[in-house]
Amino acid sequence: MPTTLRRTTVTLPLAPLGPENPLPPLLPLDEMHTLDERERASLPAEMARQVGYGPLRSVLPARVLDGYTRERTPAALDALVLENDRLRATVLPGYGGRVHSLHHKPTGRNLLYTNPVLQPADFALNGAWYSGGIEWNIGATGHTTLSCAPLHAARVTAPDGGDMLRLWEWERLRDTPFQVDLWLPENSDFLYVGARIRNPHDRPVPVYWWSNIAVPEEEGTRVLVPAEETWYFAYERRLRRIPVPEWDGADRSYPLGSEFPADYFYEIPAPSRKWIASLDAQGTGLVQTSTSLLRGRKLFAWGHGPGGRRWQEWLTEPGTGGYAEIQAGLARTQLEHVPLEAGQEFAWLEAYGPLAADPAAVHGRDWAAARAHTESRLEEVLPRAEVDAAYEAWRRCADSEPHGGLLAAGSGWGALEVARGGYSLPGTPFPEETLGDEQRPWLELLTKGRFADDPGPGAAAAAGVPVPSLVSEAWRAQLECAPSGPLTDYHLGVAQWHAGDRAQAVRSWERSVAAAPTPWALRCLAFADAHEPHVRGRLPRAADRWLSAVESAVSSAAPPVVLAALVREAVPVLLAAGRTAQARDVLDQLPPDTRARGRYRLLRAQVLSAEGKKAAAREVFEAGFEVDDLREGDEVLSETWAALSDEPLPERYDFRMRPA
Repeated sequence: MPTTLRRTTVTLPLAPLGPENPLPPLLPLDEMHTLDERERASLPAEMARQVGYGPLRSVLPARVLDGYTRERTPAALDALVLENDRLRATVLPGYGGRVHSLHHKPTGRNLLYTNPVLQPADFALNGAWYSGGIEWNIGATGHTTLSCAPLHAARVTAPDGGDMLRLWEWERLRDTPFQVDLWLPENSDFLYVGARIRNPHDRPVPVYWWSNIAVPEEEGTRVLVPAEETWYFAYERRLRRIPVPEWDGADRSYPLGSEFPADYFYEIPAPSRKWIASLDAQGTGLVQTSTSLLRGRKLFAWGHGPGGRRWQEWLTEPGTGGYAEIQAGLARTQLEHVPLEAGQEFAWLEAYGPLAADPAAVHGRDWAAARAHTESRLEEVLPRAEVDAAYEAWRRCADSEPHGGLLAAGSGWGALEVARGGYSLPGTPFPEETLGDEQRPWLELLTKGRFADDPGPGAAAAAGVPVPSLVSEAWRAQLECAPSGPLTDYHLGVAQWHAGDRAQAVRSWERSVAAAPTPWALRCLAFADAHEPHVRGRLPRAADRWLSAVESAVSSAAPPVVLAALVREAVPVLLAAGRTAQARDVLDQLPPDTRARGRYRLLRAQVLSAEGKKAAAREVFEAGFEVDDLREGDEVLSETWAALSDEPLPERYDFRMRPA
C-alpha cells in the first residue's frame, strides 16, 4: 500500500490534567540530574563546560501542571496515523506529539512499550508527564514542558513524494522553534524522523534534545550500543565512568540487572555509527539509529528493587509489563546543554525499526562480539549510507510549507513571538488565528504599550487569575516601558526575578501589593522572603505574607485552585517557622474535597507530627492515601514516616530511588 496519513482516535483510561497551578514557578522543580562543583571539576573539559552552561533559573514562562488525580476514565484522544505496508505509527499530537505505538505488520509486534493508560505523574520539568512511546525532549535537562501539551501538526510532502507528518511548536524555556517530520518510505521497515531546532535570535542559546524511546522490559532484554564505557548516574547525584557491560557484580546491559533506578550515558567513539538497540531473549526488538549530530545514547533502567517496581506500577496499572528507556541526544549526557549560535540550526535524521539478530551472539559473554554482530545486522537492514542519503533528501523538504490546513493546533505562543520578533521560519508557520486569551493581553502590550486589563495605579486589580507571565529579555523591556499598575508590576517582578534581579523584583511586587494586595503578588513577596532564610527575620515575614496571601484568596473568592496552591506552599513554611496552629488553620480553610487529596493528607500528617501527635499522624498513613503529584526522587513519604515510626516503610509508600 502507498504511505497514508489519516486522523483517528485512540481510547485510553485517562486521568485528566486538571487546572494549571496559577502561581508562577519562581524556582525550578527539583531536577535529579544535577551535580555540585566538586563533581563537575572531575569531568572532561567539554562535558564540564556544557554541564555548567545554561542551567534553568526556573521553568518560567511555563506553568506547573499539578492538578491531575489518579482517577481514570476512558477517553477518546485525537491521533494521527502514518502507515505503509510494513509499519503503522500512531501519534498523539495533543500530548507532545508522542509516538504512541509503532506496529510492525509482518511480525505483528508493537516495537515500543505502549502504556495501556494515560496517567500523568510528576516527572516533567513543569510537572505532568506520562510514560510510553517515543517522546521529543527539548528545552533543558529533564522531560520537556511540552510532555502533555499540544503541538501543531500538518501534512507535508515527503522526500519520495508521499505524505509526511510535520509536528512543530515554539519551545518557551529557550525561545527556540522546532519541528519533527515523520515519514515512511514505501516498503520500508523503518520510520524516518527529521528533526530541526532553530535559533532565530541574535545571541547563542542553550539547547537540549533527547529522543526518549520506551521499550518493553523482560527478563532477557538486553540493550546493545557501540561503546565500552558509560557515564553512570544514579539518584545519589554522582556521575562516574564505568565499563560496559559489567560493573560492580552485575551486567548493566540488562535493564533488570540493576537494583536501583539509574542512567547509563554511553561513550560512543566519534567515528562510530550512532545506534542503540533493545533486543529480547530471542534476539528481536527495536533499533534506533541516526546521523552523527545526535551523538549521545542512553539507557535508563528502573532496576529490580522495590522503589523502581513501585514507580513502574504507579505509572500504569497492575499486571502491566515493565519498560526501560533507550535514548538519543545532542550531548554525551543529559546534564549538558549545547550552545546553538545566533541564526543557526541543529538538524539530524533518526530511524526506528525492527531488528532480528542471532540470540546466541546477542546474549553471549563476549560484549565486543555481541555489539559487532548487532551492528552488522543493522547494516544489512538499513545501511549507514542510506540514513545519510535520507537526511540529505529530507533537508531539501525541511522548509516546504504544510498543505491542506492544520491537522492539529498547538499553542498561540509561537504566533505571539513571531509578531514580536518578526521572524521568518519557512516550513513552520505560527498562524495569527492561533492567538488565544492567554496571548491577547501580551499582544496589546506589544501594540499599545500597556498591559490589557490593568486598571493602573490606585485601582483594584482585575478579578480572576492573571495570564501566565512572560520573562524573556524582550518582554521584560516591554513591561519596563509600560505604565505602572498592579498587574503590570506583578508581571514585571516575575520577569525581573527570572533575570536574577531579585531586589528589583521585590520592589515591583511591593508596588503591586500597595496598589492591590492580590494573592499572587503577596505570595511572590512571601516566596522571596522564604528563599533568603539567612537574612535575619525573613522566615517569620515569609510566614506572615503567606498567611496574608491565603486571606486575600479567601476574601476575594479566588478560584479554588489558587487557594489550594497557596496552602500547599504555606504549610511547610509555617511549620518551619514553628507556627503549627496556623498551619492547621490554613489546611482547614480548604474545601473538603481538596483536603481529601493525598498531598493535603500528607500535609495533615506533617502538622500532626509537629504537634507531637504521632499516633494520629500514623493513622493518616494507615488509612491510606496517594500523593497524586509525587515528584520523581522525592523522599517526603519515607522521611515523614521515619519521623513517626521505627518500623519499615509500608510498601505502598516506598518510592525510594536510591539506597538508604
